[in-house]
Amino acid sequence: MGIDSMDQHLAFTRRQTLAAAGLLVLAGCVTAEPPAGHFDAVVAPLARTDVPAGPRHASVGGALAAAPLAGTRPFRIWIARGDWQEQLTLSAPHVHLHGEERATTRLCFTAASGLIAPDGRPYGTFRTPVLTVTAPGFRASDLTIENTFDGIAEMRRTGARLLSDDPRGPQAVALMLNQNSDDAVLERVTIASHQDTFFPDAGRTMLRDCLISGSYDFIFGAGAALFEGCEIRSRLRPDPAQVTGYIAAPSTLLRHATGLVFDRCRLTRDDGVDDGSVYLGRPWRPSAAFPDGRYGNPEAAGMTAYLACWMDAHIAPAGWTEMWYTDRSGNPRTMLQPEEARFAEHGSTGPGARGERRGSQIDAGEAAVLRRLPR
Repeated sequence: MGIDSMDQHLAFTRRQTLAAAGLLVLAGCVTAEPPAGHFDAVVAPLARTDVPAGPRHASVGGALAAAPLAGTRPFRIWIARGDWQEQLTLSAPHVHLHGEERATTRLCFTAASGLIAPDGRPYGTFRTPVLTVTAPGFRASDLTIENTFDGIAEMRRTGARLLSDDPRGPQAVALMLNQNSDDAVLERVTIASHQDTFFPDAGRTMLRDCLISGSYDFIFGAGAALFEGCEIRSRLRPDPAQVTGYIAAPSTLLRHATGLVFDRCRLTRDDGVDDGSVYLGRPWRPSAAFPDGRYGNPEAAGMTAYLACWMDAHIAPAGWTEMWYTDRSGNPRTMLQPEEARFAEHGSTGPGARGERRGSQIDAGEAAVLRRLPR
């Protein structure tokens, strides 16, 4: 075989080897796509031998740290069943988390706004998430993300305790999609806490067949999120002085037409949650800094829609209610009425459905538009 023929043969053999290994050769650049059964990172106890192939890590945080910050393809992480007690930030793009089993693969951490963090200061709501995502292309499937702060025990305490209406109260976020998050997809994921459970505050998020549970503003933020076929479960609030629950607290900006959209979801409740005690939503107007002071952002006019959802009897007949904010004069108890936000329903069914809810019924054409996340 001549030199030229040998070079061609070696090049062909190399291409075959790369293809078998799941590598794609383009213009001299090699990008890897792990073959079936192989992951970029595997999180499991050392004693586990029945796990997929891939570099092993003892913690979820260690696996996240291995993801390239300038990655252009999916970085797939497999996570074994167990309670992974970590507070995590995901700052690399295109990270995909695959749990071994939805109910038993748990990312969990205990933090609440009014609790004292290791640095000696109260956590504050934005520092409580179990997982904070600050990059695009996030995916998660078949796992649970849970803030394990015991909100029910806190409400049952006598004497000094964390109060829901206090900024340094029992707010305990499980998952936050923060600035730079976009094009996130969650499938068969359980997101659990009590107050402020799920915080999609930026970008676009699609959720399919997920369970989100909580009791007080437990789905909130300024991002666009489409919930398809999910269960939205209201949890018990045993404190007789604070029995009202709220599902959604959107802070969608006026320039965005889509906020929190629930499509063919089931609105369920834990045992003990009273009939008519939970509102579909209320408008959140968070404060921001302006040249003339700090006050509620007038561009925040929350958007939430429920489309063809089944609602149990715990849903309040009025559906929507008001929420306070700080106005330009500094009054922290100015009330933002639901009519000043963008709330909608179409085709609700079940004991908690009410066709006469004030100003929120839309037609099938409007509902079809809302079923599509903005591009």
